[in-house]
Amino acid sequence: MSAVQAAEPGASDGLLIEGVGHSFGALRVLTGVGLSVRPGRVHCLLGPSGSGKSTLLRLVAGLERLQEGRISIAGADVAGVATHTPPERRSVGFVFQDYALFPHLDVSGNVAFGMTERDQAARGRVVRRLLDRLELASLASAMPHTLSGGEQQRVAVARALARNPRVMLLDEPFSGLDTRLRDEIRAQTLEVLRKEGVATLLVTHSPPEALEVADEVSVLIRGRVRQSGVPVDLYARPESREVATLFGPVNVLHGEISATGVQTRCGEARGARRDLEPGAGVEAQVRPEGLKLGSPDESFGARARVVSVRPKGATVSVRVELDSAERLEVSELWPTAWKPGDLVRVGFRESAAVTVRVRED
Repeated sequence: MSAVQAAEPGASDGLLIEGVGHSFGALRVLTGVGLSVRPGRVHCLLGPSGSGKSTLLRLVAGLERLQEGRISIAGADVAGVATHTPPERRSVGFVFQDYALFPHLDVSGNVAFGMTERDQAARGRVVRRLLDRLELASLASAMPHTLSGGEQQRVAVARALARNPRVMLLDEPFSGLDTRLRDEIRAQTLEVLRKEGVATLLVTHSPPEALEVADEVSVLIRGRVRQSGVPVDLYARPESREVATLFGPVNVLHGEISATGVQTRCGEARGARRDLEPGAGVEAQVRPEGLKLGSPDESFGARARVVSVRPKGATVSVRVELDSAERLEVSELWPTAWKPGDLVRVGFRESAAVTVRVRED
């Protein structure tokens, strides 16, 4: 889906952001930002530091006053040029990077904080349900300083959920945890939010995290949404080289549109854009796993020489150099038969997802 995103069915019951712009003095931070999050879905806002991610969350939460555009929650406008609903009256939960637990309250007290609209018995039932759901029941009387980072994070989520929010805002809350614990706690937390039917907007600067956990992703670069869609489309079919490189290595090959695809030095990639005339100059973008290697006496693709072989967990990154001096990266399953100096053929896999863009030269 393109950066100009129409509201999805059911988005009016969750979070809807339309045409949001914001500046701090002369510094333009956000321009024309639009996205929607349905109840029970996780939408990742991905971008480098300084792209405006945290500012957008603060606008949704009501911590900053909106200057341009519109924000609605569960079908009701909470922010606009002439509208500003105070944070405490928005149905929003917010979990910060540092959790911000109250040191003088135990776990139960932290979760119950802010639930002033309920009587004591009702608050107790809500607290017990959330502690059970987040596997914190045995820590109900524990003080924050005795908890691990993962436990503190879950308490912060429980506290945010206790107010029964329609929208949950997560500002990189998992980044301070070690890798193994981060994956486990993140999966547990997002599962609870989905089951509770909360529209969740998760800020991250980690492309692997966005690809792994999100139902939808919006890429925010220099204050603009460059592309929104499901993770597989952003990874395999990025709409710009800027978005493509954000998700990892991408090979760029110059070529021309043919009758059935795009012709490059590495052969023909099928399924090129049908809106371009044969002969049009284009660049074909393909991920390392979209290319394959073969022995030098095979007939597909182009001749190349292996420059380096580097393991990447279950896969191996094989860099090759074409006769034209262009260098490409190919991903193969471990172990690989190739070593530096080997002569090979390199070409497209039949299943390769290739993005074709008009060449500007």
